Amino acid sequence: MTTAVFVGFIVFSLYLAIRSKKGHGAQSVHDFFVASRQFGAYLVFFLAAGEIYSIGTMVGFPGGIYAKGPTYGVWFLGYILLAYPLGYFLGPKIWQAGARYNAITLPDLFKGHYGSRALELIVAGSAILFLLPWGQLQFTGLVAALKGLGWEFEPVYLVMISAALAFTYIAISGVRASAYIAILKDILMVVAIVVTGVAVGWKAGVGEVFHAASMQVSNQMNDTQLRFSMSTMLFQALGFYVMPFAVQNFFTAKSANTIRRTQVAMPLYMLMYPFLVLASYYAISQNLQLASPNEAFFAAAVRLLPDWLLGLVTAGAALSGLLVLAGICLAIGPIVTRNLLPGMPEARQKQGAKVVIVIYLVLSIAMTLATPNLMLTLINTTYYGVTQFFPGVLVILFSLKVRPLAIALGIVTGQALAIALYVQQVDFGGINLGLVSLGVNLLVTALVNYTPRLARVQAA
Repeated sequence: MTTAVFVGFIVFSLYLAIRSKKGHGAQSVHDFFVASRQFGAYLVFFLAAGEIYSIGTMVGFPGGIYAKGPTYGVWFLGYILLAYPLGYFLGPKIWQAGARYNAITLPDLFKGHYGSRALELIVAGSAILFLLPWGQLQFTGLVAALKGLGWEFEPVYLVMISAALAFTYIAISGVRASAYIAILKDILMVVAIVVTGVAVGWKAGVGEVFHAASMQVSNQMNDTQLRFSMSTMLFQALGFYVMPFAVQNFFTAKSANTIRRTQVAMPLYMLMYPFLVLASYYAISQNLQLASPNEAFFAAAVRLLPDWLLGLVTAGAALSGLLVLAGICLAIGPIVTRNLLPGMPEARQKQGAKVVIVIYLVLSIAMTLATPNLMLTLINTTYYGVTQFFPGVLVILFSLKVRPLAIALGIVTGQALAIALYVQQVDFGGINLGLVSLGVNLLVTALVNYTPRLARVQAA
């Protein structure tokens, strides 16, 4: 029954992808990647939520609490809530900049504003590099979800099937398919999480579960943990809406006000997190022996839900990962065909992007099978690189005049320093290494930008 329900929802998602293409015929490159800037508030809302509340919500959040205790939840919830006000104010400006430069990708914004080929290449190349762990994150989550729900397939087969489905969604109608499927995915994901949480409360008792879990995990934060949580919240909130796929999602809206309306409603999704906490506490309280902390939520679901509901949970988890995977691919494809290979005619960009997407999926699969990681590590690695774009994006949004060389050196310095500090395991008393690197990024940008001016003033 579990498999039948799961397959039914996957088939229905393919139907929605086909349905999304109705009336759009042969799609132009702008329609394929950003829906010709035609999406209204509802589709933008579900598309954006689909990228935010991904497989990490059902796998990474409960797994982090299972492995690291409730202090993990403070960071996870905090950075998303802090990001929403930024999205409300910056999202419309990103849309306006995209319309001004006829942009499809994040590097298009940098090219349009700064007019620097070198800066465009730096942003494009590093965006692809730091999105590799994000693709690995989705595959890792999908493997954990399907194995946690009792599917005893080899991981290589699970990730290959997932990659094939993600590519199929994209090939049918690009971002329009993602938007339609996002509606189904969000309904399934929310129902799966709430039902599992309610089942824990009904069968094990909320008070009993919290009491039993508190005997095994600490609810206290020491000073180092507190500094890490607070600095990570700030750092990742700044990077939240400069993710290449998040920027591209904004470009699909038909107006700046459309984005404002979606951001107002986004926090409603946070109401499902108490149910995820219940599920992870249940796994702790029952001393469930898990192959990986990432299986915490699904271990609770398997023990408490009937087979047909497990099929729904499986479908919600799978679509959560597949949709984000498709979004990443839709961002990376045009970055290569438009920014790394700028001479490619628009008529060939869509087909070229599909080839790039296949290559990206293969690389992500290889990374998933070779180096499985706790999701926190994968999330941090992507943010270390992507958040370094934030100063350059702010300059674009507020039409400031800053030398391209200053922005380029700031980005490269920040990214290289973040990775070096991470590899060397340098400790700044718990302060997020990416935030330290972002500070150096800003310092380098300011020095390179203003030093020539000061030299000219002194010479005069």
